[in-house]
Amino acid sequence: MIKFGIVGTNWISGDFVDAVKRDKNCKIVSVYSRREETGKDFCDRYELDIEIFTDLEKMLKSDLVDAVYIGSPNSLHGEQAYLCLSNKKHVICEKPVTTDLEIFDKNVKLAKKNNVVYMEAMKTTFLPNMKVLKENIGRIGKIRNVIFNYSQYSSRYDKLLNGELTNVFDPKYHGGSSFDLGVYPLYMALYLFGEPLSFTARNIMVSSGVDGAGTIILTYEDKIVTIVHSKISQTYTKSEILGEKGSIVIDDISRLKSIKLVMREGDSEYLTLPQSTNQMVYELEEFLKLIKEEKNESNINTFDISRKSVEILSRVRYKV
Repeated sequence: MIKFGIVGTNWISGDFVDAVKRDKNCKIVSVYSRREETGKDFCDRYELDIEIFTDLEKMLKSDLVDAVYIGSPNSLHGEQAYLCLSNKKHVICEKPVTTDLEIFDKNVKLAKKNNVVYMEAMKTTFLPNMKVLKENIGRIGKIRNVIFNYSQYSSRYDKLLNGELTNVFDPKYHGGSSFDLGVYPLYMALYLFGEPLSFTARNIMVSSGVDGAGTIILTYEDKIVTIVHSKISQTYTKSEILGEKGSIVIDDISRLKSIKLVMREGDSEYLTLPQSTNQMVYELEEFLKLIKEEKNESNINTFDISRKSVEILSRVRYKV
């Protein structure tokens, strides 16, 4: 039985709690929050009878937890993961796994040294519909263009326009569209196609000084991947992988709601598989398997993919 500590008390941590409750091989035993009342609210909301810590190091130095889920603001991911790994706790960390390449390299080295798991919680790579996409991608022939679009209007942008600064648009917490939304299509591109020969980007900056929207272009030897992301506009366009023989059309790049194969002659086929309503169950299953097998790294969400994602996002997020 793997005992989890939770870092962060927002909705994403709540989804992880729900995923853990569905798995008989693990349980939640503690939560860290800077304020005790926030921790209590979190426990009440998700019906948890667990210990609340306002000192992260105290939680980590106890024998209470075996592993930690980090769902705090972006800027805290790297340092909090380092503290967990230093205390020989397994870490599954929300995307982006960190916003600093140097910290990422330190954390990987530490995970290997202390023989613990360190994995980015990028859920899409573990979804059944990702597997079926990979199994059928060869049917569309040589891939030439890819358009991945994740543009979702944020209600917190309304707050920013009214003078209220929240974490997702706060430069202090490394907010912005690149790290929040752009990471999904970028990670998927790196997972499917590997490291590009080059990359470039342009962003639209908002009043707080972070990117509200942007485009990243990855150039490969035989294809171009265009990534469109935005927190200040809403898309109604699906993502698409275009090959010489056909295309694969993806509904919702962050959840892979449907996968449709369309051949050049016009024949089409839905490849969509049923998926859990809580998609975190798949990444949790992988994480627990890695702990059981005493591995440091997932062969799906690899260190190389996470590292390249951090490198690209940290370099392009301020390009205007």
